[in-house]
Parts: sequence; structure tokens; C-alpha cells
Amino acid sequence: MTTSHDHGPDAAEGERHPGRDGGPGPVLSHGERHYSHRVGWLRAAVLGANDGIVSTAALVLGVAAADASRDAVLTAGVAGLAAGALSMGLGEYVSVSSQRDTEKADIAKEKWELEHVPERELAELAAIYREKGLSPRLAREVAEELTDHDALRTHLIEELGITEQTQARPLVAAGSSGLAFSIGAAIPLVAAAASGSPPSILVILAAALVALALLGVVSALTGGARPGRPMARIIVGGAAAMALTMGIGRLVGTAV
Repeated sequence: MTTSHDHGPDAAEGERHPGRDGGPGPVLSHGERHYSHRVGWLRAAVLGANDGIVSTAALVLGVAAADASRDAVLTAGVAGLAAGALSMGLGEYVSVSSQRDTEKADIAKEKWELEHVPERELAELAAIYREKGLSPRLAREVAEELTDHDALRTHLIEELGITEQTQARPLVAAGSSGLAFSIGAAIPLVAAAASGSPPSILVILAAALVALALLGVVSALTGGARPGRPMARIIVGGAAAMALTMGIGRLVGTAV
């Protein structure tokens, strides 16, 4: 007979998370589903896709608004896709690598301290648990048990907030961002190519706005959030950027 606390066989057996090498990780004792392990690649992917849609659509719309030919519009769009994808990927790799270098330095420091001043580190850990509300005696006991189990992992989590799920991964961030940018940029580019000659500004704009709306929904659901606010945020920001670029393109086209 099931009780109100049963959540099915998966919950009873625990939830298996992927290990650091991509294989099956340890089975956790609870069946709750969390989304924090997606933060790294999800942030890079959303940023890349949003930038791909907005920047490429804005570029194509700006050139089209200047009464340029279909070939000129498509050439500008392809060049923007290639340059943007490479720039996004490289930028993510460089920035996340800097974060990873800082993490490595902190990890090396913790290893040295645990090896050379273990009592001080134990006292520091016990103090952390006292600040969280444990009694001094219990805080010391918890600190000792966790130190015996895995001292480095415990200190990284409690002192630095570094976990296996949140560690910086430069290649993952770069790949997610570059690929997402390419996919996002392809949408207004395909719309421009398919809308005739000269490319239809309304078709390009509509395709970009629909793509932004879908990106807001997908990113929110992937991150476990409600889609309303993220979708509105992405659409409003993207529409403003495209409108401004179109205005500049029309002014320049008229002046030239």
C-alpha cells in the first residue's frame, strides 16, 4: 500500500546523476529533480542563440532597410553568422577559462591548507556549521565526519561553493554558445533568402520575433522557470535592437 510520501519506484531507488566523465554517477537517496547543473551550458546557449537571432536579424534588416540588393543582404547575413559564431565561441572559451583558472588556484590552495594546517581547516569548517545553526559540539562532530569522508570536496562546497555541477567548463560553454549562435542566426537568414527579391522586411522581422519567443519558452522550461517573463524580456529587447538598427540603416542608406 502506497503512502502520501511515495513517489514511485524512481524516487524509492534514488536518482542517478551523470558522473564527471559523462558516465553514470552515484545514485542519490532522494528523487528530487534540480536544474542547477544546467546553468553553465544553458547560460551560454541562451546567450548565443539570442545574440545570433538579434544580431543577424538586425544586420539583415539594417542592410535591407538601406534598399540594398538581395545578394548584398544575404552576403551580410552569412558574414554576420560566421563572424558571430566564432566570436561567441572564442569569447565564451576565454572568459570561462579565466573562471576555471581561478577555481584551480582556489582548489590548489585548499589542498595545501588541508595538508599543512589540517586543524585550522577543521576549526574553520566547524565554524561554518556553527554559523548555519548547529551547536558547537554537533558542528565539530559534523566537521570531523565530513573531513574523514572527503575533506577537499567538503571544503570546496562549504567555503567556495564549488561543486562538480557548477565547475567552469570552457569547452562546453564555447561549443554551446557557438552552436546556438549559428542556429539562431540561420533563422532570419533563411527568412531573408526565402522572402523574395528584395528580401521582405516584415517576413524577416516576424521570423526573428517568433524565434525569440520560442527561445524564451525553451530556455525557461529547460531551466525550470515559468516562460512568461523570460519570453517577454527576450522579445522586447530583441525588437528594440532590430528597430534601432533598421532606423540607422535607413538613415545611412538615404544619406549615401
